[in-house]
Amino acid sequence: MTKISAALAAALLASTAVPALAATPKDALVIAATIDDITSLDPAEVFEFSGGDVANNVYDTLLSIDPKALDKGYVPGIAESWTISADGLTYVFKIRQNVKFHSGNPLTADDVVFSLMRAVKLNKTPAFILNQFGLTKETVDQKVRKTGTHEVTMTIDKAFAPSMVLNCMTATITSIVDMKVAMANQKDGDFGYEYLKTRSAASGQYKLVNWKASDGYTLEKVDGNWQGNATLKRVIVRHVAETASQRLLLTKGDVDIARDLSPDDVDAVKKDPSLKVVDDLKGRITYFSANQKHPILSKPEVVEAMKYLVDYDGLRATILRGRAVVHQSFEPRTFLGAIDDAPYRLDVDRAKALLAKAGYPNGFNIQMDVRSAFPTTEIAQSIQSNFAKAGIKMEIIPGDGRQTLTKYRARTHDLYIGAWGPDYPDPHTNADTFARNPTNNTDDAKGTGFLTWRNAWAIPAMTARTDAAVLEKDNKKRAEGYGDIQREHQRTSPFVIIYQQVVQTGMRKNVSGFHSGGPVSSAYYWTVKK
Repeated sequence: MTKISAALAAALLASTAVPALAATPKDALVIAATIDDITSLDPAEVFEFSGGDVANNVYDTLLSIDPKALDKGYVPGIAESWTISADGLTYVFKIRQNVKFHSGNPLTADDVVFSLMRAVKLNKTPAFILNQFGLTKETVDQKVRKTGTHEVTMTIDKAFAPSMVLNCMTATITSIVDMKVAMANQKDGDFGYEYLKTRSAASGQYKLVNWKASDGYTLEKVDGNWQGNATLKRVIVRHVAETASQRLLLTKGDVDIARDLSPDDVDAVKKDPSLKVVDDLKGRITYFSANQKHPILSKPEVVEAMKYLVDYDGLRATILRGRAVVHQSFEPRTFLGAIDDAPYRLDVDRAKALLAKAGYPNGFNIQMDVRSAFPTTEIAQSIQSNFAKAGIKMEIIPGDGRQTLTKYRARTHDLYIGAWGPDYPDPHTNADTFARNPTNNTDDAKGTGFLTWRNAWAIPAMTARTDAAVLEKDNKKRAEGYGDIQREHQRTSPFVIIYQQVVQTGMRKNVSGFHSGGPVSSAYYWTVKK
């Protein structure tokens, strides 16, 4: 066994078997994280945080986000430039030349057309990002076309704010897939979907070597990317659910980065001279929601009472110490139109009065689906305790990320606690899912990308207002419109929004250049140096 392979093996084994300080390979980045939410690695389907991290380092998207200027929004990607027609309906993208896929195949305008077409026709959860422009199974072949050797033209059906359209073109679903590889592995007309759920056909800085659900994945460097080459040869991400285990691995040198440390773990890491902690405000919003199919939870007074049974400041100061800012609206801080209004606080007496008004002076029994990971479990336990003070007996139903999400997407939950992150750096990304529900009457999962749909919250008037906001070209008026929608949402929605995440990443002192993605993106591995 070579020295490198021996070191790599050590990095992949449990640290408890190694009493002395280990060391990861010099040319590898080893990460401990909670990644049991990955259900697929096909960019047409990826819609969870951990899957987004993989795609962000493996695939190139039509437009890109600069990891060194995350607040800038869209920048050129595979489309190196673009023009927009005077009526705002036609976008012409000039495709970057001399880009190659990992297979060695050249990336062409045909691959771009194919990638957008397959994403729409597969119609997985994130397809709504493209559907909103009028790109459907029936229309995409006419609306997305190759119009030159290095040119793709996209026609949309409404004159959306151009920044919103271009921001959407940075989303994972616009990842460019190697058409030849996908079609060579097609089964029953699936455009290579079953193949790409566990593999990649990409052109990014890294290629996927392997992935095992709830275990880990490995990426390997591929030179020649148009953005520059990654520094490290491989990235190994291990699923480690327990925060204390992540810290132990980091302390012993078995991993370079630990991504899910508890506040106590963070305090310990800060005291270790060989380690450091990097803070990063994310766009991720943590909330819990009430299924409006439930006869009790559909009563407005009951949901309002729940909003007064969360100890927002207490959670921030204790369980979430350093990991969050109290935030009670669906637009993350830094986004156009975001508001800082925080009208709710822990008030048990007020909650009891609201429950009595709703006809439940002695409370009721309810269940909450909870992902078994820090800090979700701890937050749920805090909510459970405060609910009990008002007579609500809440049973926590634990599960992994895939189990809880599957139930949530089927609309079979009572209460669900989870998180939501932006799909692109524009306010419509969150407004679209928290304040629109155009398909509420269908139960065939066509609306599963909308959190409103998952909670069966029918809101035709708010949907119309949100539709109008995304067409407003005056940014000041657009921001005001989103502010008004958020304030109404706070008062009337079945969502109890608790906080916005601050990521505290523990890492060894010799690691630099790691970006967890800021408010608008996924993690970047290819920028890391050791």
